[in-house]
Amino acid sequence: MTSKKSQRKRSNPAKKQSAFESKGVKIGIVIIFIAIVAVAAVYLYSGSGDDGNGDGDNGVVGNPIAIIDTSMGTIKVELYEDKVPNTCENFINYANDGFYDGLVFHRVIDDFMIQGGGFYPNGTEKDTNDPIDLEINEEVRHVDGAIAMARTNDPNSATSQFFIDDGPQPNLEPGGVDPNGYAAFGVVIDGMDIVRSIAIVETTIKHDAMQNWPIDDVIINSITIENQ
Repeated sequence: MTSKKSQRKRSNPAKKQSAFESKGVKIGIVIIFIAIVAVAAVYLYSGSGDDGNGDGDNGVVGNPIAIIDTSMGTIKVELYEDKVPNTCENFINYANDGFYDGLVFHRVIDDFMIQGGGFYPNGTEKDTNDPIDLEINEEVRHVDGAIAMARTNDPNSATSQFFIDDGPQPNLEPGGVDPNGYAAFGVVIDGMDIVRSIAIVETTIKHDAMQNWPIDDVIINSITIENQ
């Protein structure tokens, strides 16, 4: 039979172990709390920097987005201001001035491009600012949905008119149909279905023998610029 004294001796280590475990649990909780605070601090600190959208003080501002509202739907275009700054500035200035409001896509060719930004529905050409110099960046290609400046045979004659490629158009790169090429300066990021719909509308010859003019006018209601 075990004496009461022996029982007390056996019970004491159990009490010490319980106290030790309790102390260990408390230490563990403190360590976990410190870890959570540290992770939160790192997360908040990283969030105050460059998040890719230009929200942080040290972030890189994203390229502007052109919202082209047409009578057939809306097309959103990222303008590569970081790569083709002068051409983008020209387009943005026209847009911000409301120049494009009420003009039409006056030249539409399926599997090639839709062109607008120069004429009213009655065929009257709108007066523009001075032309800009051709600006080619080899990183900005005539991919499907690329937006580019229209011009005459003079490479430095682009003003307000632009076109959007319906399908890749490598023939518009320098050395293609023109040795100088045509200045692409952005790409459609939303609304290619609208581009396709415009590209397939029925066209005719209108207004002093202008070919490929849509029978039912496709109106540019407005072009607005949003910064990311």
